[in-house]
Amino acid sequence: MSAGARRAPLFALAAAALLGGLAAGLARLGWNFPATSLIAVHGPLMVCGFFGTVIGLERAVAIGRPWAFAAPLLTGLGALALFAGQPTLAGLAMLGGAIVFLAIGIVVVRRQPALYTVTLGLGALAWVVGVAVWLTGGEVSPAVAAWACFLVLTIAGERLELSRFLPPSRWKVPGAVLAFSATLAGAALLAAGGDRAAGVFGFGLLALAAWMFLHDVARRAIRQPGLSRYMATCLLSGYGWLAVAGLVCLLVGLPAGGPVYDAALHSLFVGFVFAMVFGHAPIILPSVLRVPLPFHRGFYLPLLALHASLTLRVAGDLAGFDQLRLWGGLLNAATIVAFLLMTAVTVMIGRTARPATAANARNRGA
Repeated sequence: MSAGARRAPLFALAAAALLGGLAAGLARLGWNFPATSLIAVHGPLMVCGFFGTVIGLERAVAIGRPWAFAAPLLTGLGALALFAGQPTLAGLAMLGGAIVFLAIGIVVVRRQPALYTVTLGLGALAWVVGVAVWLTGGEVSPAVAAWACFLVLTIAGERLELSRFLPPSRWKVPGAVLAFSATLAGAALLAAGGDRAAGVFGFGLLALAAWMFLHDVARRAIRQPGLSRYMATCLLSGYGWLAVAGLVCLLVGLPAGGPVYDAALHSLFVGFVFAMVFGHAPIILPSVLRVPLPFHRGFYLPLLALHASLTLRVAGDLAGFDQLRLWGGLLNAATIVAFLLMTAVTVMIGRTARPATAANARNRGA
């Protein structure tokens, strides 16, 4: 069995968590979806079950150690436990997966001590803290800021690594440290219930958005054709949504539940994080699952739909129009599912084209 085939079940667990999390999110919005039992675990399914499993699988492949695959396995099994109505068992499995992921981060830091590896390690630590808070308290909202730090710092650390190829800047490292510190401090204050926690957290997100926009190689890649331009478009547009999330937290706050909460969190988790997922899928899937995913311009359609539907949702949140929020949320989910289907179809076409290309080459050689 090939390495890609062995990893496919882990990716299938992530996909199941994603679909369950989307259904739970729609039921939470008010749509009549058969996922009311999952409403309370919408966040864990999305952050730990989907994002955590996919990122854990990618990191396990990169580090090349068999024990590292325990991270995506445990988080994927945790998602199954949530489907089975066992939140405590799920929390323990996901905590175990997050701890293994943190161990991977420690190995990476020891291999190559640098600001970007430390940033990745801090993101892993934030994930562990978030899962522990959720597991011990049973509520998702106190863990959300820590989970946001997990994803934001993971993305920022990877972009920081690539920024080494740009001309040196005296403000790059101090700006990164300020943005990372403010985001982590804001998350800690939110967990502790500080009065100005949302403002500090929002400032950190804004600083991160500004830093990544100014120091990311995407600003140069946007001028190149093909996949490079598409990835750069995903990244730069995602930074815009990260800034929106920061502005909402800074100016309005982050009250648990309600439309402001929905606007801030989905600007971050949908607008920012899913834009990163869309942008990196043509690179990650071939390297992790060993499947062809040829890029074509059709990939821009889900990206545009994602941003358009999220604009509707956030506008509905902030203006108090429930119908806009409802339809925006439904279109968010439909766009993500459409991207999954388009990706699957593209993989199948790529697999079909590869043997035909090889056969034609052999015939020409004959």
